[in-house]
Amino acid sequence: MGYLKITAYVYLAVAAFFTYEGIMALNSGEDSFIMFFFAAVAVFLFFFRMRNAKKFGNRREKEEN
Repeated sequence: MGYLKITAYVYLAVAAFFTYEGIMALNSGEDSFIMFFFAAVAVFLFFFRMRNAKKFGNRREKEEN
């Protein structure tokens, strides 16, 4: 289950990328709301993945006891 925790951090990297691209698009005068939307979705997915990893980890610990 280690790779599931790693993929959560990939979502943070994607959020940082889309935030950067959104700011660059704003500076050049382009419409960049979709970039910020994708960044917000990636942050949501990060927290969703971490919560699920914690929940499944707790479930596995209970089954082992």
